[in-house]
Amino acid sequence: MARREWSLGELTSGVRACDARALARAISLVENGDPLAYPLVRELYPETGAAAVIGVTGPPGVGKSSLIGALVGLLRGESRAVGVVSVDPSSPFSRGALLGDRIRLAEHFLDEGVFIRSMGTRGHLGGLAEATLQTVLLLDAAGKEVVFVETVGAGQNEVEVTGIADTVLLVLMPGSGDSVQALKAGIMEIPDVIAINKADHPSAKTMLGEVRAIIGLAEPERRPTIVLTDALRGEGVPELWQALSEHRARLESEGRLEERRRENLAREVFAVASSRAKARLEAAVADDPELRRLLDAVQRRELDPLSAVREIMEKVFGMRDDALAR
Repeated sequence: MARREWSLGELTSGVRACDARALARAISLVENGDPLAYPLVRELYPETGAAAVIGVTGPPGVGKSSLIGALVGLLRGESRAVGVVSVDPSSPFSRGALLGDRIRLAEHFLDEGVFIRSMGTRGHLGGLAEATLQTVLLLDAAGKEVVFVETVGAGQNEVEVTGIADTVLLVLMPGSGDSVQALKAGIMEIPDVIAINKADHPSAKTMLGEVRAIIGLAEPERRPTIVLTDALRGEGVPELWQALSEHRARLESEGRLEERRRENLAREVFAVASSRAKARLEAAVADDPELRRLLDAVQRRELDPLSAVREIMEKVFGMRDDALAR
């Protein structure tokens, strides 16, 4: 059966109506960089900004997907429309994660009030596919009241999740060396709320004390709320949602929500522009024997790196870097 061709008008109407097929097609266009994606997002963008966007990060295996699944169940009990974007480091064709450790999310696949999308990182080092922002905007335009963005791990690269989230949730697990390393690696600068999952673990209270000790070093206004949870049994999930809601409400009441969003969107524009510029630069060097010669000269130590940069920038972008010329 041939794939249906959607017009721009059909897609925008379908997304606004939260038609699952139209939304899925729109996200595919965004992921693939299809020319139709640009006018589509441009048309819908003024209608976005209503959804609460929650970034969820943490080391592999701590139960991020299970916790999101439990939160989705709670929200659906309140008849709230929910979107989930799971950024998966595996092949975008395998869907392995969705069929494996995301069983809890799979419980919501047939719920018309929930839209779940798994996206491959496609080599993007920040842990988020470049199209994640546009996907969140589409879910927002489709009327999803809450959108969860699950990233592939925890570490310095995961700070990119803050580029699109109103609230960032860090999930940790007792007895996990990865969790302790995440704390030591500076990940504590990221979250607004911390969930210590699998609260029945013998080391849960110990880890709670460790986390409190570490965040105690931060400024009082930057100390995240800590909640003990057990996603599989639903324990602590209402308290976790309350903590997430209170954080967003506090931002709103203090006038910082709009400020955070403005900063995030500006940062995302620069991030995407940098990514596109890098791709163009790499393609230009690969296709131009003269530019490849410059790289070879640097590698043979016949030309210094900054002189090569100056020549490449001038030829590819038509810009002379005066700072490098001095």
